[in-house]
Amino acid sequence: MTANAYRIKGDTGDWEVVIGLEVHAQVTSNAKLFSGAATTFGAEPNSQVSLVDAAMPGMLPVPNRECIRQAVRTGMAIDAQINKWSRFDRKNYFYADLPQGYQISQLYHPLVGEGSVEIEVDGTAKTIGVERIHVEQDAGKLMHDQHPTRSYVDLNRSGVALMEIVSRPDLSSPAEAGAYLRKLRAILRYVGSCDGNMEEGSMRADVNVSVRRAGEPLGMRTETKNVNSVRFVMAAIEHEAARQVEVLEAGGAIVQETRLFNPDSGTTRSMRSKEDAHDYRYFPDPDLLPLELDDDFLADCRASLPELPDAKRARYEGLGITPYNADVLTAEVESARWFDALLEAGAKPVAAANWVTSELFGALNRLGKQIVDSPVTPGQAAELLALVADGTLSGSLAKQVFEAMLETGDAPGKIVEERGLKQTSDTGAIEAVIADVLARNPGQLEQYRGGKVTLFGFFVGQTMKAMGGKANPAVVNDLLKKALG
Repeated sequence: MTANAYRIKGDTGDWEVVIGLEVHAQVTSNAKLFSGAATTFGAEPNSQVSLVDAAMPGMLPVPNRECIRQAVRTGMAIDAQINKWSRFDRKNYFYADLPQGYQISQLYHPLVGEGSVEIEVDGTAKTIGVERIHVEQDAGKLMHDQHPTRSYVDLNRSGVALMEIVSRPDLSSPAEAGAYLRKLRAILRYVGSCDGNMEEGSMRADVNVSVRRAGEPLGMRTETKNVNSVRFVMAAIEHEAARQVEVLEAGGAIVQETRLFNPDSGTTRSMRSKEDAHDYRYFPDPDLLPLELDDDFLADCRASLPELPDAKRARYEGLGITPYNADVLTAEVESARWFDALLEAGAKPVAAANWVTSELFGALNRLGKQIVDSPVTPGQAAELLALVADGTLSGSLAKQVFEAMLETGDAPGKIVEERGLKQTSDTGAIEAVIADVLARNPGQLEQYRGGKVTLFGFFVGQTMKAMGGKANPAVVNDLLKKALG
């Protein structure tokens, strides 16, 4: 992105920022990676813990086929290499929320190899490389606010399946990192392999940042752990890059370390020195056989993939929908599904896209609702748009009908009949109203005929008002032109 390169201006010149993201995405599955314990969010502490999750002696892990399937489908969605042979490793470290004393992960032979994600920032496209996707189990959670001097351990998350999606250091600005995270989240949600709910912790990012002068080798990086929103990731990068530039320009050195982000202050702070792979003493897990995937399993995974965001956006644009509207409609999988249902109900693509992105989204925002909770169904919306297209409703009448649909949930045809909102094209009735409007406004009529043609809109408005908005605007325009000579 040379034209829009992001630079930090220091006292001694400009600095480039180099960013890589490690995204931890909770796999959509009813059971954990190596046990049958449930994964429901918000359950009572330690109510979803099996003997395997608690690391009871003699308990052996058994891989969950669905978790492996979801990870493979995710890899396919980013055109990544799927490794038919992979292996689990033990990552050894001690922490109170890790009952085994190690995490089962994948280091040397991951399930998914190299892929890529396409992003766009300020109209400029860029390909972000994905180095790998490996599957691992989550740790538990320490609860510090239950007692003034003690911390409690909740193992509900212990053993939950995660995909760690590791990007290459191809990101060079907070905006690019934000675009990458949003795009990756959209892909995961379309595929159905992760719900992408960052607030609930089912998707979070470790943010690797370094700075350098243009043309220099990569600088020393820091890793900011467990950042749980796109906005916070962008803020963490901005602060951390500026901090590193300040340290370097003061003659200091960047320490390889793990840091934490404070969302209240927008700053990062040191947590601990950064461990390298050898510090974790990785070795193949002796309790688990290697994963070997056959062609039938891979074919089933590929056949189950839905139409992905980029393909859907291209299809919408091919229907004549503007690129902006296509972006808005495909940003969230629920919106795209709702819009597809609207098209299947017979709505015309361009008119439907304009109506959804303005009228429907505006109403839902006002009501504080998501599109999955819309009081109006795609079938009802298609009927409303058809009434506009065939001249039964004018634009203003359609707005009235839509408001009534939101309030009652009734079909538009029923509302039109019960409330007498049908548009009229009766030329005799419209001519009579126009004659009355002109007679009641002699001053404006004289000004119009004297050359003040902008008053034409005034006469249109008065006529429409007199007819309660039910007159066909095109007919009103034609008849007014004749009446005004």
